[in-house]
Amino acid sequence: MRAKSLATLIFCAAFGAAHAEPAVKTGIASFYGYESGPRTASGERFDPNAMTAAHRTLPFGALVRVTYQGRSVVVRINDRGPFVRGRDIDLSEGAARRIGLPGVGAVTIEVLRPADVYIPKRGDWGVF
Repeated sequence: MRAKSLATLIFCAAFGAAHAEPAVKTGIASFYGYESGPRTASGERFDPNAMTAAHRTLPFGALVRVTYQGRSVVVRINDRGPFVRGRDIDLSEGAARRIGLPGVGAVTIEVLRPADVYIPKRGDWGVF
């Protein structure tokens, strides 16, 4: 009986997580550059032009849509931070430039499920 209830609990947790609505919140974003060092907390080389970001708690590899004044960018979490009180996410310089973030600003942060991201097949890049 105990094993059956445990299996049911695991199934419900997995099924509910897979079909849950994406988490959306508002927060404060900033961007960072070479002052962070040559490597990120995930171990990969830091690229200021990549569409990446730093977050304190989201897992590495999580995809997040960040929206600032109607312009959005999807970034991948590959670093930890920001370490400034009141800030929720640090974008790479390239991601901040893409949405027009001047330095620090109020943004909407949406954690995406894999099904929410368009992954183009070979040969259809740019066809949306």
